Amino acid sequence: MAAAFGLYSHIQANRRRSVILIVSLFLLILVLAYAADLIAEALTGYGTLDQLMLSALHRTLSIAPIVAVGVAIWLAVAWKIHQWLIDRVVDGHPVTRAEAPELYNLLENLCISRGLPMPTLRIVETDAMNAFATGLNQKQYSISVTRGLLQGLNKRELEAVLGHELTHIRNGDVRVMVIASVIAGIVTFFGELIFRMVMMGPRINLRGRGNSDSERKSGAGAAMAAIAIAMLLIGAAWFLSLLLRFALSRSREYLADAGSVELTKDPDAMISALMKISGHAEIPSVPSGVMEMCIENQRSGVADLFATHPPIEARIRALVEQAGGHMPDMAQPQQIPASPWTPQIPGGARRGPWG
Repeated sequence: MAAAFGLYSHIQANRRRSVILIVSLFLLILVLAYAADLIAEALTGYGTLDQLMLSALHRTLSIAPIVAVGVAIWLAVAWKIHQWLIDRVVDGHPVTRAEAPELYNLLENLCISRGLPMPTLRIVETDAMNAFATGLNQKQYSISVTRGLLQGLNKRELEAVLGHELTHIRNGDVRVMVIASVIAGIVTFFGELIFRMVMMGPRINLRGRGNSDSERKSGAGAAMAAIAIAMLLIGAAWFLSLLLRFALSRSREYLADAGSVELTKDPDAMISALMKISGHAEIPSVPSGVMEMCIENQRSGVADLFATHPPIEARIRALVEQAGGHMPDMAQPQQIPASPWTPQIPGGARRGPWG
């Protein structure tokens, strides 16, 4: 009963997080708009620091509806094309049942067992061992697995990974992570745009700012202070956008591991899969926003506070203690099976089952 309560509480919390993230995006963009207005006032206006800040505030509030429309348009575009962008970044492509019958059947059987809609299945052409789910609604949900994962895991382990990603979809984790990545992207884009405009734009003109030297110096000081405050606001907005991602509950990975065990009834397969993935999950040249959606993210940060995933060891320990899993016999080195996921071809080379 406690486990079910925890699961459904997590799902409801994710729905609230989605709303909070969208509202946060609007507020962060308003902060950036205020910073841009403050810089414009400093470069073109004249007055004390309080006057410059108040004038910028009035102008920002007047354009708040325009900012809201702009955020809505940006979210609508991201809603439509985020999967296309991710595919271009990670070199992924969808596959059908005819192209990957065994993999497709594994995912389909898991969906049927819980009455879940079948997400699109994708393959990412990389030797890294990882997987991730994407999408914002049932029509968009997709599960991507890397070629390295197909070559490195056996059927039971691969089923466990698919169950993990399917649980992320079921729990609403995917929607939250996609929205958080969009927020970070928007804030970073506009923050960098404003910063470049300041660095490459006109310098403060001290002439004409008052009738005396003291007035000109006072005006120049207020303008420089206003620009400094604006730059601090831009930095704070950028940092908060990252903090929103890092603050997302890391319990999602524990719950996804548990959900996989619930689907497959095989905690040992999940443990074995995590052990094989550990140390081999890094997908080259992939942005951090995508890696944070993966089953394992080796770019967890220099401090545990900024880690997006719990350590693999902690996840395995939870599966052993809470799900009845068993650690494999480390005295016997694990052998990667040659079939069905890594068929042999003439000359001894190995390839995936789809070329």
